[in-house]
Amino acid sequence: MALVEESSQDLLQAYVELWHQSLCYTKSMALAVALDLRIPDAIHHHGGSATLPQILAETALHPNKLRALRSLMRALTVFGTFSVQQPPTSGDDPTVDASGEAVYRLTAASRFLVSDEVSSETLASFLSLALHPIAVAPHTLGMCAWFRQEQNEPSPYALAFRQTTPTMYEHADDVNALLHKGMVQDSRFLMPIVLRECGEVFHGIHSLVDVGGGHGGATAIIAAAFPHLKCSVLDLPHVVAGAPSDGNVQFVAGNMFESIPPATAVFLKTTLHDWSDDECVKILKKCKQAISPRDAGGKVIILDMVVGYGEPNIKHLETQVMFDLYIMSVDGAERDEQEWKKIFNEAGFKDYKILPVVGAPLSVIEVYP
Repeated sequence: MALVEESSQDLLQAYVELWHQSLCYTKSMALAVALDLRIPDAIHHHGGSATLPQILAETALHPNKLRALRSLMRALTVFGTFSVQQPPTSGDDPTVDASGEAVYRLTAASRFLVSDEVSSETLASFLSLALHPIAVAPHTLGMCAWFRQEQNEPSPYALAFRQTTPTMYEHADDVNALLHKGMVQDSRFLMPIVLRECGEVFHGIHSLVDVGGGHGGATAIIAAAFPHLKCSVLDLPHVVAGAPSDGNVQFVAGNMFESIPPATAVFLKTTLHDWSDDECVKILKKCKQAISPRDAGGKVIILDMVVGYGEPNIKHLETQVMFDLYIMSVDGAERDEQEWKKIFNEAGFKDYKILPVVGAPLSVIEVYP
């Protein structure tokens, strides 16, 4: 694999830094939600260490929220609010107990978050005052309300703003235009670096469908780098209607949950993180029907986050877990390797390979039928 030029690494570092700074509000939001749900009290009541099911039960959250609680606790451990520790009976895995559950512990910091009803040595009220602007912001109020409701619909965003995300994107012309302009800008910067590092994933294929590819920012760069490759973009009719008509990329109006045009391979750039696990399985099953057999080059190529994968990098990990909290507000999720593997297996795929994009919090995943 070719090394990324030093200048590209500098640019990627700046790219990650801007993402990190843009998402830093989620640190305060996560802390405000933890206080609202009284998670420190829940762990304290279990002697200072508790599993996710124990925290879920102690906070009286519905079992539907276990996945979201895991994301919240993952972020809070990365931020240092809580820790994940190995009890003596857990064997070799440092994050599980004898039952196979992650064990979360209070730290010196989170012991100060235990309420004054439980401990006289608390700063919970003081910190709640400091967090008040964040705690009463629509995003946080929506997230707190969403955790406490039984169902997963409506989303935290919908609870906060009384408007679903698809409605916002489909009917708010200014937001819709900003979305597609932003995605094209992101692709214009990121895709040349991805192709220099991981361009071999496009070798040996003759046709490619970019599913949910918007206005074709990523696909146009792929088509320019591989002129022999027949490239097309599948997206909803209102998206395709605003796509550019020039260039060497064909646009197809459709719905990825219904059918995907046949091609050697399918490309998904930061598409699956918008959807739940069940919906990802449905999308990938349609992808599997569309692609060629493996011996003919058939595969699904995913560009997305694999949380915690690759060389340890705290800035990347913080950016990943903060983005997970951000995307959770619109019913999305960032996933670690085991979560991706489960989805691939349920969709009927036999194998996968992860290629981290050096210098970025993203990875390329090749998934094989």
